[in-house]
Amino acid sequence: MRNKKRILVLGLSSIAVFSMVAASALFLTSGGAKAASRSNANAGTGISPQQVMSSAHAHHLGGVISAQATTVRGAQTNSSASAPPFDGTPPLLFHGSAGAASCSFTPCDNGNVLMTESTGPLVVVPIYWDPSESISASYRDIINDYLGNVAKDSGHNNNVFSVSNEYYGNNGQIRYHIKLGDVITDTNPITSGCTVDSADTTGVYPDGSGYSACVDDAQLQAEIDNVTAANSLPHDLSHIYVVYLPKGVESCFNSGSTTSTAGGQACTINHQPTAAYCAYHSTDNNNAVYANMPYPTYHSPQSTVRFTCGSDARVAGFGQIESPNGNPDADVEISPTSHEIAESITDPDVQTGWYDSSGFENGDECAYIYGPTQGTAGALYNQVIHGGHYLTQEEFSNNLYIFSGGTSGCIQGTRANR
Repeated sequence: MRNKKRILVLGLSSIAVFSMVAASALFLTSGGAKAASRSNANAGTGISPQQVMSSAHAHHLGGVISAQATTVRGAQTNSSASAPPFDGTPPLLFHGSAGAASCSFTPCDNGNVLMTESTGPLVVVPIYWDPSESISASYRDIINDYLGNVAKDSGHNNNVFSVSNEYYGNNGQIRYHIKLGDVITDTNPITSGCTVDSADTTGVYPDGSGYSACVDDAQLQAEIDNVTAANSLPHDLSHIYVVYLPKGVESCFNSGSTTSTAGGQACTINHQPTAAYCAYHSTDNNNAVYANMPYPTYHSPQSTVRFTCGSDARVAGFGQIESPNGNPDADVEISPTSHEIAESITDPDVQTGWYDSSGFENGDECAYIYGPTQGTAGALYNQVIHGGHYLTQEEFSNNLYIFSGGTSGCIQGTRANR
């Protein structure tokens, strides 16, 4: 069965390549499984590969992409030299040629993709679900400016979104054309559907703080439906709703306990065996394309291992968080945002779009692969988008993979073949 959700997963042990689906950096979210050469060495903590795969199947999820343990601060290596050319088993293949007959579950997009001539431009709608309005203005501004600059750069070939132009669906060829929709602040209360364990109230974020609430996926989908209805926004292949949660809110697949993997439970970084993901994308039961973007975690001060969803990942080679805009939280969140939107464009229903023989989507193939950078250490960037500087993972190019004879695949933009 083709699984429903793409998850960026935070892998605590070697994640082998599995033949299943590959949504938004991280343990169980949006991507495919990491190859062994990219996994960290922290076996024995968090969800095992077997548990992760079982959970993914049970929840109709995509394949697993491991986020990574951090390096010791300052242990910088040559990132571009040490990174592999890609993480999965390319090339990416189109799985929707039979239309609705290609689907194993609903909702099903019949092999259609986003951002074609028939769908029109993709409207990205950021939703900050922030009842206490605790998310800083700087965090919002940097993310909103990033999304706005991505929109203003539409049609150009100098950033990762231009790579999507290689792909197509039954509804036509993808063409990079993004618009920034209304920025929505959602002050509806967050009522925990999953239970925060007392051990997870501290030691999650780099400042030592932890969770005070927990949102499960059913709650997230219901809130997206509430917000879009209140704002008369459509559920179609022309819109994606990117939901940013505030600091202190855990995210899990299921309601109830966050301490046990029973029932396939998996959550964002915590002190439990369920420690898993950083972001994911999917299509909800009412056909809204969405991405779940919990507040970013990096250099988590846990006693067993320091987890990250950011550029301080051991495999990235920087040895620290790179923050070109001077706000590490926002700068970390931008790369998984890029990952999840790019995967939604090419595989919105997570079953009839583009993924490789191991289930890796375009974002999964290049997770934590940044390529050449500019700037100074601590503020390095690899994307100049409408004048803004950002550090995001690269995206996968089938064209480059074929042209290189299978030795390359990840690029920073179609103009940036290297």
